[in-house]
Amino acid sequence: MLDTTFAALSDPTRRTILDLLAEREHSVGELVDHFPITQSAVSRHLNVLEQADLIQRRRDGQRRLCALRAETLAEVDRWMERYRRMWVGKLQRLDKAIQRRAVQRRKKR
Repeated sequence: MLDTTFAALSDPTRRTILDLLAEREHSVGELVDHFPITQSAVSRHLNVLEQADLIQRRRDGQRRLCALRAETLAEVDRWMERYRRMWVGKLQRLDKAIQRRAVQRRKKR
C-alpha cells in the first residue's frame, strides 16, 4: 500500500489536490478551476489518488464531490515516524553545536 501511496504523492498536481481537499470537500469542477490543465487530466489525477485510497468520491445530485481520506496519510505518518525521530535528534545536536560555536566566537571578540 505504501508504494501506491508514495507513487500517488510523487506528482505535484496530486499533492496540490490533496492540499485543497485538506481544507474542505471540493467538486471535480472546483478542482479543475485550480489548474491550467483539462478536466480529463484532473480526472486522471483523481483516479490515481482514489486508487491509492487517498481520496473518496461521491455523488451529490449532478456533482461529483471529492474528499480527503486522512487515514491513508496517517499510515504514511506512522511509517515515517522512525525517520522523523532520527532527524529531530540529529537536528537538535546540530543546533547545540551551532550554539556552542556562536558562544565561542563571541568570547573571542
